[in-house]
Amino acid sequence: MKKLYSNKLVIFSLVLPGVLVFVFGVLSPICLSVYYGFTDSTGMGEAHLIGLRNYMDLFHDRVFGRSLKNSLFLAIGFICIQHPLAILVAAVLDKLQGKAEGFFRCIYFIPNVISVAVIAYLWKFIYNPDFGLLNHVLQAFGYQGQINWLSQENAIWSVLIVLIWHGFGWGMLIYYTGIKNIDPIFYEAASIDGASWWTTFLRVTVPLMKPVIQINVTMAVISALKQMETVYLLTNGGPSNSTQFAANYLYQQAFKAFKYGYGNAIGVVFVIICVLATVGLNRIFREQQDV
Repeated sequence: MKKLYSNKLVIFSLVLPGVLVFVFGVLSPICLSVYYGFTDSTGMGEAHLIGLRNYMDLFHDRVFGRSLKNSLFLAIGFICIQHPLAILVAAVLDKLQGKAEGFFRCIYFIPNVISVAVIAYLWKFIYNPDFGLLNHVLQAFGYQGQINWLSQENAIWSVLIVLIWHGFGWGMLIYYTGIKNIDPIFYEAASIDGASWWTTFLRVTVPLMKPVIQINVTMAVISALKQMETVYLLTNGGPSNSTQFAANYLYQQAFKAFKYGYGNAIGVVFVIICVLATVGLNRIFREQQDV
């Protein structure tokens, strides 16, 4: 076997499929987007090079700026709301035993296996101001009146709740797996020292989970930047672009407004922001680990 893996032809045959997938599935589309970002292409017919005009227009595009602000707002919601709850739930599940542990683990993960279309239309009915479940629950507690949860004032908060709920299971499962891989000897030592569950969680679990937290936070930020399907089906960026996100705005510009070149410029800026966010987060976590 060692001789086989030292054969250059075998190594090349094993590496080649992955390289081809990367080149034709990732690198080539990015290069084409960069090219079309410098054109006035409509997606049909001829395209003419126009230099940096699309990128200059982005700096003056208020809707694009709003989409980035919404993405940042969603990323903060993921980091400050979704993930602290996810790691707490994972720690509690770790203490459960038998069927209860498996049952609740499945319950929390169910939203992630439901179709995005079903999720969006389910929450549309929940948010409906006339017959929605949420208004009926509020009325049952004595609130008189109807709240339009998808109005311009409330829509971004409503979308945030849906996205946090929908992605909660993935974050919780990753944290749960990380906690399961912590050596029990650390918990035994904390127990012998008389540490409470909360102290053990803060002093043992969280510090040992830093690599997992780094991965989860990075994925959360990238997920916030590339949100489209749920937003598209729930609000399509409305009302008045109050719930607009970069990926959804890219789709609208490229395939609805027929500004294919402009849409590709948005895509290139989007990729650059994702790369910078990933590098920045990795550097922040590395500095914290060195302290």
